[in-house]
Amino acid sequence: MNTAAPDLLATQLAKAALTVLVRTCRQEVAAASRDDLETACAAMRAQARPVLDRLLDDARAAPWVAEAAFHAAALELAQAGMAVLRPR
Repeated sequence: MNTAAPDLLATQLAKAALTVLVRTCRQEVAAASRDDLETACAAMRAQARPVLDRLLDDARAAPWVAEAAFHAAALELAQAGMAVLRPR
């Protein structure tokens, strides 16, 4: 097994999730304090392990949907950050 692959996957997933968060909540990110941004990132990190595990399980079970599973995982992580920046 290539042990570098999960680290690379996690890095790319984090980058994609942050991109979605910033593009979706552009005004909220611009207006947020450093503490608010750190809280949003902490919420995303808290969800990272189960989301990454689900992504790997989905990709192993059905490799042909791996890209869709990756995008779904990025959106799920971004939602955790959005929930912090856009409280209801």
